[in-house]
Amino acid sequence: MSRAFYGEAVAPLLSGVAHSAALIGPGSEVLEFDTARSADHDWGPRVLLFVAAGRVAEVEEKVVAGLPERFGGFPTVFGYHGQVRPGVMVTELGAWLRGQLGFDPRDGVSLLDWLSAPWQSLAEVTRGQVFHDGLPDGGGEPGLEAVRAALRWYPQDVWRYVLACQWRRIAQEEPFPGRCGEVGDELGSAVVGARLAREVMRLALLLRRRYPPYAKWLGSALARLPGSAELGESLGAAVAARSWREREAELASAYARLAALQNRIGLAERLDERVRGFYDRPFRVIGGDRFAEALMAAVSDPVIRGLPVTGCVDQLSDSVDLLVVPGRARAVTAAVLGLTA
Repeated sequence: MSRAFYGEAVAPLLSGVAHSAALIGPGSEVLEFDTARSADHDWGPRVLLFVAAGRVAEVEEKVVAGLPERFGGFPTVFGYHGQVRPGVMVTELGAWLRGQLGFDPRDGVSLLDWLSAPWQSLAEVTRGQVFHDGLPDGGGEPGLEAVRAALRWYPQDVWRYVLACQWRRIAQEEPFPGRCGEVGDELGSAVVGARLAREVMRLALLLRRRYPPYAKWLGSALARLPGSAELGESLGAAVAARSWREREAELASAYARLAALQNRIGLAERLDERVRGFYDRPFRVIGGDRFAEALMAAVSDPVIRGLPVTGCVDQLSDSVDLLVVPGRARAVTAAVLGLTA
């Protein structure tokens, strides 16, 4: 619908205006997770227009004045993120990118840029669809598709680092479902087991070069990964388990699958994929630190190799009020990792 909206209703109003047009940014339809339920708010025919900085107000006025009242049976002015506004947003690419990510990739992407940009934001920029990419208009800067290509996935050493930190998150708690259960705390075991299931899901997506979406769509994203059915079954059984031993067994199965996947990808030294005892205690773990250490050992960039194994902003915090404000996300990441712009 948005492609048709652009082609039939918006593009004819842009004669002589160099622009790019896309459906990217916030919105479940951008990541193709929308359903009929999504149409009950913040939903309608919409398109994001990028024009030269000096032409934003002029183009916006022209487009808004020329829009039909309805398109495809839907109003073209509707509530979106708390504001009633036209489904066409006109902006300058650099300003929009800085608002979304905290930086403009056309100036280069630093290590701090990569690690402070939330996964959801990176997905919102690199997914969705571009309907027309008519920028630049002589300025020589890369267009929208070039920006998206630059952010499609982490550089190899950054990827190794983020994966290492994700394995580290698993290592920190993997014996706890058993330890809680051993003292009769099945509730505590279930809570930790569910936390570990989330970390496994995020690790699976990262290993497959997918930016994990925020919590509402995490399971949906995992289900779309090729070959993820058995992993999903193990995690579902772990979350639904009524005893810590069953929970531990299903988590162990999931760990082993991801260990095998990492070995196949070849980003680090090949390691034994089997679970093992946790020292002399009767708990089965994969030993997540083994995989974290192997990945860090394979990093060639000395700056990345010297970072604490704490991770990118999504691994540092899951506070929405932090992650949706690029300045806050950047400040926290810089402070924890000791990085500067």
